[in-house]
Amino acid sequence: MKPGIYSVICQLILFLPMIIVNNSMAQTKVEGLLYLTKKPVSVDIMNGKIVRVNQIEKLSDEKHPVYIAPGLIDTQVNGFAGVSFCFGGGQLSQEGILKATSELWKKGVTTYLPTLTTNSHEVMLRNFALLAATKNNKDLHGSIVGYHLEGPYISPIDGYRGAHPIKYVHNPDWKEFSELYEASGRSIRTITLAPELDGAMEFIRKCRELGVIVAIGHHNANKAIVDEAVMNGAAISTHLGNGCANTINRHLNPLWPQLANDQLMASIICDGFHLRDEEIAVFYKVKGPDKTIIVSDVTSFATLPPGIYKNDDGESIELTKEGMLLLPVQNVLYGSASPISRGVARIMKITGCSLGEAIQMSSTNPAKLYGLNDRGSIAPGKRADLILFEVGDSDLVIRKTYIEGKMVYEKGD
Repeated sequence: MKPGIYSVICQLILFLPMIIVNNSMAQTKVEGLLYLTKKPVSVDIMNGKIVRVNQIEKLSDEKHPVYIAPGLIDTQVNGFAGVSFCFGGGQLSQEGILKATSELWKKGVTTYLPTLTTNSHEVMLRNFALLAATKNNKDLHGSIVGYHLEGPYISPIDGYRGAHPIKYVHNPDWKEFSELYEASGRSIRTITLAPELDGAMEFIRKCRELGVIVAIGHHNANKAIVDEAVMNGAAISTHLGNGCANTINRHLNPLWPQLANDQLMASIICDGFHLRDEEIAVFYKVKGPDKTIIVSDVTSFATLPPGIYKNDDGESIELTKEGMLLLPVQNVLYGSASPISRGVARIMKITGCSLGEAIQMSSTNPAKLYGLNDRGSIAPGKRADLILFEVGDSDLVIRKTYIEGKMVYEKGD
């Protein structure tokens, strides 16, 4: 080898680590109108984290202004785009989990809790185990941070039970839950239960000790029981106003105690079907932006065409052309077919809350409640989970989604 070539190779070897370091420290800049102030900012990103938020005079593309906000965090996702986290029959797969996640990115959801509803113990064990085996897949970019178990410890009474199959509904069972918790990789972050059931209070205390956030839902508890549940550690009401009988006593019902307890947060579904506009307005006035979390309760039927489908038990599920999802045999809703982004736009329209408050309820609040300290706001040190969007009449129009600083979705023209 000639001395000159040898010298060049040696210099390249010396400089190669510097090139690699500089490349890994390369910054990405993302511009938009900050969701809190509606003023233009530039967000500097390095190694998947936000390093700086700069106020700028104007956006580079003033003809197509977009808002910038932290990615949405949905804590109640039963499925999406034909993929169910709840159904049995071997339907759930790693490919399905990846598909559902990438489709949710298109709706601005950068973090979510796959939600398993009441089913056989065997199905829940299997699905939790499969989710746990997929959770840390690098292609998910940390979008799945744990799971929501909704049931089977809920009211067996029609109406309050909702669409949960009665044959699997029963009182809290710590041994059974412990098996599910282990199968999930100890990643069940929250559980919804009915506090009036036998053994519920001890169960709530054990969950609190384990660090699992307890929500009350699908219940018919009175004020004394609701207050006792909160005292023992219950933190939030699951989809307040739903999981409730169609006909209730105007005085003695489970809604007033949950609204009256100032310590209890409330999650609400704002898809246009689960709650009437006046209900959303009242719930918001009582709980306010600090105690409200927007959820979707979205199911595998989202993005599918209108029609008649079947659930695990062979019952007919109707998805109307308007987007309502029904279980006709009980005359109850069967979850939602709309993503959380719709709820963000609708709560602004209904309550007059600001965009900043709507994003607080759909990103910042769930991040705080579930201990996701690395996300939920735009600030130095946070994960660069960002969405660029416009606010439509009944939904957010997501233009771009970034996760850990990487653009994972861009809307075509």
